[in-house]
Amino acid sequence: MLHMIEDRLKIEIREKYKKLDKKLNHLSQQQSRITQPHHKFYPRTINTTDINFSEQEMTLLEKGPKYNLHSKPKDWIRNLALEAETAITQLPPPTDREVYRKLTAERIRH
Repeated sequence: MLHMIEDRLKIEIREKYKKLDKKLNHLSQQQSRITQPHHKFYPRTINTTDINFSEQEMTLLEKGPKYNLHSKPKDWIRNLALEAETAITQLPPPTDREVYRKLTAERIRH
């Protein structure tokens, strides 16, 4: 009786996986055929000055204000050292921490 139940269960599982595999294949074929509509994006920057920018400068300007050139805060080295120390204290073996502290200090000093 137990073998009959197991055999029937295997058959049903096999049929279920065949159906799921067929659905997955159908979905993957269907999605690969759909093409995305082409959107026309207008440029972010319009040069209304007499200054001619190079292509590299225009691509930088097109990226928007996220990529602007900004000055570093006054205490950026202190923040960098604190962030590095926080990362070093989370390293697993405590014996290697001093090595990483020395390497970090040399890089910050440089």
